[in-house]
Amino acid sequence: MRKFFLSIVSVVLFSLLSVAHGETVRILSTNDMHSALEKMPKLAAIVDSLRAIDPGLLVLSAGDNRTGNPYNDLYEPVSYPMISFMNFIGFDASALGNHEYDSKIEGLAKMTALSNFRYIAANITCPEETGIKVVPYQVFDVNGVKVGVLGITQVGTLGIPDTHPDNVKGLSFKRPEEVIPQYKWLAEDCDVNVLLTHIGYENDVELAKQFPYYDLIVSSHTHTQLEGGELHNGVLITQNGYQLPRVALTTLEVEDGEVVSKKTENIYLDRFTGHNEVADAMLAHFKSNPEMEREVGRLASSISTYDALGVMMCDAWRSELGCDIAIENYGGVRYDVFPAGPITVKDILNLDPFMNTAVVMTLTGKELSDMLMACFKADRNRFPITSGCTAVVTYKDATKAEIKKLELFTTDGKKLDMKKKYRVMTNNYVASICDSPRQDQGERGTDTTSSIIIRWLEKMGTVDYQGRSSFVEKW
Repeated sequence: MRKFFLSIVSVVLFSLLSVAHGETVRILSTNDMHSALEKMPKLAAIVDSLRAIDPGLLVLSAGDNRTGNPYNDLYEPVSYPMISFMNFIGFDASALGNHEYDSKIEGLAKMTALSNFRYIAANITCPEETGIKVVPYQVFDVNGVKVGVLGITQVGTLGIPDTHPDNVKGLSFKRPEEVIPQYKWLAEDCDVNVLLTHIGYENDVELAKQFPYYDLIVSSHTHTQLEGGELHNGVLITQNGYQLPRVALTTLEVEDGEVVSKKTENIYLDRFTGHNEVADAMLAHFKSNPEMEREVGRLASSISTYDALGVMMCDAWRSELGCDIAIENYGGVRYDVFPAGPITVKDILNLDPFMNTAVVMTLTGKELSDMLMACFKADRNRFPITSGCTAVVTYKDATKAEIKKLELFTTDGKKLDMKKKYRVMTNNYVASICDSPRQDQGERGTDTTSSIIIRWLEKMGTVDYQGRSSFVEKW
């Protein structure tokens, strides 16, 4: 049995749990943990403390449990450290985030086999031969209350989750609004109804408008930080940032099979003083790899934007592969703050964690422009970052949902020649999501994009990218 840590902060937790009328359901939820291994000992202690007071506590994840920490993402078997922590803590269920597919069908099958909890997604079809264990919903008995949890996985503009298409070959997906009505019988059969989704805050607000018979939506994907929970059309929505800054504790009071009150309060992990000693030992074991701490370069100044780090990544790729231009999708840059000082192998693998490989193609200026526009659309309306050219992006309005005009310039300020051919480097993910007309689909290399950055930094030594950006936005 695990040791319970009832610290001073546990008194606060007790106050959150102490008031109850009728039957009470309590749900601790996480989202977008992204391999936050270092936070697991504190999360374990929080769950221990809460379960010491309420053994019926449900612990749910809204997905993207992995991708973001090389100690987890490069481990064999795949993602075993994070799964081990989730098993140890006693998660009851998880949604499938788009990054759960990063290790392809074989990796996802291993992950679901190793997990002691179920993955829930009603809008995915997995052929039996894939070995992926997923259910559309799960019903829990919590203190005599019937709690139904319906899962929804993310589906992007290409009709698949935001991952490389090769990662989901053989799987099929439906839009949430097509599937949820099919499970209204489940909502009618349960006392408490939860949507466990990985589709983003704005989309969850729309679901609350369409399906008000849900009591709670545990939201994720957009890394939105909510102050507790938000009520939309009577539906409570929770979401807490990225890599576990906080977790959400939701309390639902149930009388005669109906939810009569609901509230969510956030628990800040950095304010919680307890640790679980077993989880501490697990963390030390999983992080025992000195190669990760090897210094490969240095930053002369601190960086505080995704743009600057993206330009650094693209400069490295362009330089090492001898290309005219390099492209990275905005969502592919996983840091926005990086302090001055040493850069380690671990830092680069955190910055570029997807194990993508380089793709080099020859494009005209017009084909390049079309590809950048396609990347913008495929990457949730975020303009990509480049090296070797800059862009002036004029949007239709301040929502930045539609580009009215795109102007491309060379590094010396001249307009890019739309007829001239350029040697362009990107990664295999960007090449796959950019549905644009181009004659050359590119040649895929074997080096990972992260290894190319490491090689470049080892040559450069110290670099300075403070304040750098490759595009200007107007509307």
